[in-house]
Amino acid sequence: MTDVVMPQMGESIVEGTLTKWLKKPGERIERDEPLFEISTDKVDTEIPSPAAGTLAEVLVEEGKTVGINTVVARISEGGSADGGAAAAKPVAAPAPPPPAAAAPPAAQAPVAPPPPPVQAAPPPPPAEAESPSGPLSPLVKKMAREMNLDLAQVKGTGAGGRITKQDVEAYVAAGKPAAAPPSPAPAATPVQAAAPAPTPAPAMAPLAPAGQAKTRIEPMSTMRIKIAEHMVMSKRTSPHVTTIHRVDMTKVAKMRERFKAQFQANYGFGLTYLPFITRATVAGLRQYPLLNASLDGNNIIYHNEIHIGIAVALENGLIVPVVRSADEKNVLGLQRSIVDLAARARSRQLKPDEIQGGTFSITNFGSFGSLVGTPVINQPQVAILGVGTVDKTPVVIDDAIAIRSICHLSLSFDHRLIDGALADQFMTKVKQVLENWSEEVL
Repeated sequence: MTDVVMPQMGESIVEGTLTKWLKKPGERIERDEPLFEISTDKVDTEIPSPAAGTLAEVLVEEGKTVGINTVVARISEGGSADGGAAAAKPVAAPAPPPPAAAAPPAAQAPVAPPPPPVQAAPPPPPAEAESPSGPLSPLVKKMAREMNLDLAQVKGTGAGGRITKQDVEAYVAAGKPAAAPPSPAPAATPVQAAAPAPTPAPAMAPLAPAGQAKTRIEPMSTMRIKIAEHMVMSKRTSPHVTTIHRVDMTKVAKMRERFKAQFQANYGFGLTYLPFITRATVAGLRQYPLLNASLDGNNIIYHNEIHIGIAVALENGLIVPVVRSADEKNVLGLQRSIVDLAARARSRQLKPDEIQGGTFSITNFGSFGSLVGTPVINQPQVAILGVGTVDKTPVVIDDAIAIRSICHLSLSFDHRLIDGALADQFMTKVKQVLENWSEEVL
C-alpha cells in the first residue's frame, strides 16, 4: 500500500481543504494522474497520484480540512483493491431505523385550541451559496457552516470584495452574532389557569461601536502564524547581514522603453525591470556559486541548477513561486514565467512543485514604492536580493549633473557561509551587467 498525504503547499501552509476526489475507491489510477483537489489560503490545485495502482481506501471526506502530511488515502499497487488484504470500501450510510409502531390513541381529553405556530427565524443563507462579491473558497464555506454565520453580513477585503478566511475570523472576533437557528415550535401542553404575562427580559445592550473601542483583538490567521514562525526561524538560524548597492539602470530603462509596447502587443503582457534584474542575478550566481548553495549542518550543498524564487504578495500573506532553470531563459522567457507564476499565485492555481526547490530568491518591494529594504532569507537558501523602486535621480558624472534612472539593490546573506567581501563581489557583478546592458531582450 502507498500512503497518499496532504502535501505542503509552501512554507507557511500547515493545512489544506480536500475539496474533491477525482477517483473513487476501486478505480484504477496511474502515477501522476490527478487524484484529488485541494484548497488552501494560497493555492487551489489538483494533486497527482504518487503511485500507479488502485485507489483502495479514502480516509478524508470532501470538504474536510486536515494538516499537512495527514494520510488522506491509500493506493494498492496490485491489480485491484481486492488483492491481498481486503480493500477498504466507502463507509455505507447507516440504514434508517424502522418506523416506530404507532402508539394506541390516548383517551380524548378536552383541550384548548392549539396556539398558532411560532414563526421560525429564517435560516442563514447556505454557506455553499456564492457571496455577492465573488466566489467563496471551500474553507470559508466550511467556517460559515460550522459557526452558523450569515456571510451576507461579513465584509470582504479580498480582491473585488471577496470574503477571505481572515474576514470571517475578524467578524467572529469582533463579537458579531451568528445567525440564529430556527426555533423549534413549542410542544403542546395541557391548558392551565391563566397566569400573569411574564415581564419580558430586558434587551441586551448593543455592543459598543467600533469607534469607541480603544483596542481590538483578533486571532492571527494560520497562514500569518506560519509566516511568523518561518521568519523567526530564519533570523534565528542565519546571522543576517545586508549590503546595499546603488545601480544606474538607465540603459536597462531605455531597453525596456524600446520594447515594452511590442511585448504588450505580441505577448499580452508588459515588460518590467524584474526580468533584467533576474538575468543579471543569474550572471552573478554563475560567477559566485556559493550564493546559490545551501547549508545542511556542516555540509555545503552546491546546486548546479539555478532556480529563482520570486516573492509575490497575496491578500494577506506572501508566497514565493519558483522560476525553474532561470539560467536557460532570456529576458522574454523570464518575463513570461514571472507574469504567469504571479497571476496563478494570486488566483491560487499554483502546482506543488512550483513553490518548492528554489535556490535563490528575489523580492521586489520597489513595486510598492520602497527605496531600500533588508529582506529575510528564505530558508534553506543563503541569500535574497531585494529590489527598490527605479527613480530618475540627479547624479554627478564627470563633474556634471545628469538625470539617471537609479535603483538600490539590497542583498541579505547568511554570514555563516558568505563573507561581506564575497557578497559585494556578487553585487558588483550584478551591477556591472545592469549598468552596461547590451543584450537584446527577444
